Amino acid sequence: MRPKRLGTAIFLGLLALSVPGPWAVCAASEAPSVVVSIKPIHALVAGVMEGVATPLLLVDGSASPHAYSLKPSQAGALAEADLVVWVGEGFEYFLEAPMESLVPAGHGLELAELPTIALLPVREGGVWDAHDEGDADDAEHEHADEDADHDHADEESDHDHAHDGYDPHIWLDPDHAVAIIAAVAERLRSIDPANAGAYSNNEAALIERLQALDTETQALLAPLRDIPFIVFHDAYQYFERHYGLHAAGSITLDPEQKPGAARLAAIRKRLSGGGVVCAFAEPGFDDALLETVTEGTDVRLGRLDPEGIALEPGPALYPILIRDLAASLVECLAPAG
Repeated sequence: MRPKRLGTAIFLGLLALSVPGPWAVCAASEAPSVVVSIKPIHALVAGVMEGVATPLLLVDGSASPHAYSLKPSQAGALAEADLVVWVGEGFEYFLEAPMESLVPAGHGLELAELPTIALLPVREGGVWDAHDEGDADDAEHEHADEDADHDHADEESDHDHAHDGYDPHIWLDPDHAVAIIAAVAERLRSIDPANAGAYSNNEAALIERLQALDTETQALLAPLRDIPFIVFHDAYQYFERHYGLHAAGSITLDPEQKPGAARLAAIRKRLSGGGVVCAFAEPGFDDALLETVTEGTDVRLGRLDPEGIALEPGPALYPILIRDLAASLVECLAPAG
């Protein structure tokens, strides 16, 4: 079935390539066709395009970008798109081959390659703050855990390689969101100069709202900066860095892969040693592992959603996503009373 799907999509891609020039201007009566990979990025692009057109979202509902399969209609949409916006190689695995075989040259916008995006490296090991706390035993466990994870090649090493050494969750830094909005608006003005004014106005309004949201979130999270917590999946590094939060480790590197025994032992010891207030689960994944690791400790359980799985797609999703993350952190980390 897969070869048939690819054959149809490649044929559509060849048709799309027959359009003269990668930056062919859209007809005045026709808005550009824009495709976006995941919900948070789609929200930003939809905000820039508001009043002109609605971009197509590929990964909707609770689907994971790691294991997603394109539908035939989506392959056709990629081939005919004026612009395809995605994070990049190592995150939306399902898009890597189609971006080469279906999407016309110059029609893609890979956000991880923007010079305005400051990429962070993937963090190794389950415990990250061992050296900061001067706990040699924890440090040894961390290194042992890294070795065990590398030995566990069938489970996690493919994902270490796939991420190409960088953390792909770039949208969780509001400064990156501003950079994404600016890059998308610039591309759309080139593709569709007839609506350049609308894109510019939307860009300015979105950035102003994001800056207000950031100020609001900074004030809300400031009292939590020294409180350690554990996350299920290492997806929040950009959010943590931007707001000065203290994540102490993650249960797993990839939420769809079972962590090694050494990694869990390191996390368990970190939790048993005190100081960690909360451990955060994620929607769409079994809470049993987190409950087992925290059993017998005073660590509270919370929930964080880095991709807005339960949220309705559209321009409103991004600010709701950031507010929901902040509210979940406050609810679990803030001292009682």
